[in-house]
Amino acid sequence: MHFSLIIVLLIADYLFDLVCDISTLKCLDKPMPTEFSDVFDEEKYAKSQQYAKAQTKFGICKSSITLLLYLLFLSFNGFSYLDNFVRGFGFGNVFSGSVFIGLVILVLTVFSLPFDVYFTFVLESKFGFNKTSVGTFVLDKIKGVTISLILVCCIFSLIVYIFNAFGTMAWVYTWIALIILGLFLSFVAPVVILPLFNKFVPLPDGELKDAISDYMQRQKFKISGLFSIDGSKRSTKANAFFTGFGKTKRIALYDTLIEKMKTSEIVAVLAHEVGHCVNGHVKKGLITSFLTTGFMLFLFSFFVNNANLYADFGVSESSTYIGMILFSLIFTPVSTIIDIFSAYFSRKHEYEADEYSAKTTDGGTSLISALKELSFSNLSNLTPSPLRVFISYSHPPVLDRIRALREIGKD
Repeated sequence: MHFSLIIVLLIADYLFDLVCDISTLKCLDKPMPTEFSDVFDEEKYAKSQQYAKAQTKFGICKSSITLLLYLLFLSFNGFSYLDNFVRGFGFGNVFSGSVFIGLVILVLTVFSLPFDVYFTFVLESKFGFNKTSVGTFVLDKIKGVTISLILVCCIFSLIVYIFNAFGTMAWVYTWIALIILGLFLSFVAPVVILPLFNKFVPLPDGELKDAISDYMQRQKFKISGLFSIDGSKRSTKANAFFTGFGKTKRIALYDTLIEKMKTSEIVAVLAHEVGHCVNGHVKKGLITSFLTTGFMLFLFSFFVNNANLYADFGVSESSTYIGMILFSLIFTPVSTIIDIFSAYFSRKHEYEADEYSAKTTDGGTSLISALKELSFSNLSNLTPSPLRVFISYSHPPVLDRIRALREIGKD
């Protein structure tokens, strides 16, 4: 019963995503929006369409192979063999769970490596984005896997321990523990984890720093640091982001962004990031994430001791760590619905942040110019599928954002 259900859900999820990808490909035949005629020429627009097609087809290929491997793994009782292997060490559930999830991470890393290599050194290079050296790529993988192993294994061990020790109230204690851990990582990640991948350099004195500092003072918005990061060592794409809380709150600008944009455009982009904070979007996102986690743990508490669930996959002994993975597969439809709502509110927050930027800078003129520059530099898809946007876009299509900004500018 459970086995058949999970197989059906995996295939249904794949087909649903495939329909979204096909709709994306169909929308790429649309003519260039006139709004972008001052930035894109026909050749550049055609290249952006080709890039979107290449990304979409790559995604279809990867998801198809992933589905096939999942089905083979489940059909040949992969969970049973892996569980018997880790239990063969003769340690308890906590250690077994840590080893189990560690092996899963390593297997997934090995499986995804050819796709990552192709995407970075073939697809991204073909369209002129990749600047990653082999050495940087390898180091990034080693660092990423190491951090994932440490964090995920510790979290899994904690969850297994709590569920084994506290019975029916285990989901509540687990929820509290994960909230505390999530808040801790929100403070620590900007100053400990992120610098492992990028070099954060304080923005040097000059016109840009003065303009940003002046804006921050006018808005009475305090940050712990304003940094430039070496994004150019991996890609030509430009970006900026706001991260951290309290004393670790900081703004980071990719060096590619600083190179390509005017000072007024960069200030408008940063004003957008400040808008997220002022409107409480970061806190709202965390609260939503915590509530979703609590809901999932509550439902999981009804599955964890279901012996039939494990027996359907050839697992002879109930285990929290396997239960979590199987539950995540069964939870797929609910997860998809949650993701749709999350994407909707994320897009809503982007509009609000754009409005804040427009109202605290120059009415949106510079932000519109910045969005166009980012679209041009990053070969953004200017005509995305409405279905794909509805299902998974965290940001509204850039054309919709520009139209909304122009309406604000009329006020």
